[in-house]
Amino acid sequence: MLRLTRTLPALALGAAAAVALPLALTASGPRAADAALASRAAAAVPAADSPAGFYYGTDSWPIAINSPAPYREPDIPGYPVYGGYIGMAGNWARWSGCGGNIAWSSADSAAANTNYTRYGKGIGTGVYWFMGGPGVDPHYNGRTAEASAWGAAQAAKTLRAMGSLHVTYKIVWLDIELPGIPPASDNGWNNVYTSPCSGRVRTVGVAAAVDRAEVNGYEAYLTAHSSYLPGVYSSPSIWSSIFGTGSASSIPGTYEWTYTDATSKLSKPPVKWCILGTSTCARFFGGVSRSSKQAVMWQWSGGGGVTNGIGDFDQINTNTIK
Repeated sequence: MLRLTRTLPALALGAAAAVALPLALTASGPRAADAALASRAAAAVPAADSPAGFYYGTDSWPIAINSPAPYREPDIPGYPVYGGYIGMAGNWARWSGCGGNIAWSSADSAAANTNYTRYGKGIGTGVYWFMGGPGVDPHYNGRTAEASAWGAAQAAKTLRAMGSLHVTYKIVWLDIELPGIPPASDNGWNNVYTSPCSGRVRTVGVAAAVDRAEVNGYEAYLTAHSSYLPGVYSSPSIWSSIFGTGSASSIPGTYEWTYTDATSKLSKPPVKWCILGTSTCARFFGGVSRSSKQAVMWQWSGGGGVTNGIGDFDQINTNTIK
């Protein structure tokens, strides 16, 4: 995820909501009226995401967590409980020697894990791997078997990287996107490069079946060598541009994390996949819809190049996977 490599989450606790009710009860005159209005406004915003089992969280680059435990989601109305952190376990380009960042916050991970282990809230810490497609495989030959092996190699590297992290969430995310940055603007999903770090296209086009074979290889290795479950981070337009609209694009049984549609505004956090009073709702892909049990996460602000000036904010559904 380009947006995951560029942006991040954060936390800060506001006292206004906590003091509004006592002020309304003890003050008189204009101050009492103002306090009562503030109290009603605070009551109109859910203290936590809804329905039950939904949480707010952040991902990638750090966002300051300034509240005492249990930690609170920053910068959104009501300061609800901080429900989880998802960080980058690794980056194909960095692993291949091409450079690149690792978007990780130890502080945010620790806060999320405290809320999960001590207070039973949210998911704790999850991870994603910034995937390189078949076109940046140094052994690319156009065959599905090699693409599957390239996927398995990235899964093995993911699990090794996770060994030094305190991961509590069961889903490991395959970050599949077209970032538009060097060394390969499409991460090797749609073009074949002369070498992983060259930035020079050797062949235009990668067969959707070859792309899908890499995904299958990653998932097969992950499930065979760990108890983690595979999930995909992408968007409807990116997914179809890589995998087409045929059988290679169909993943109705795979857990998904989407960043479409994102918003730059933090004043209205989503409730059950939609921003109240708007048409802005999460859009999943590959045969998964908002009503599917495989729909488990939405990067509702900060993703897809939609900046909010703070970082990446997520909505997490724990009703299927916790």
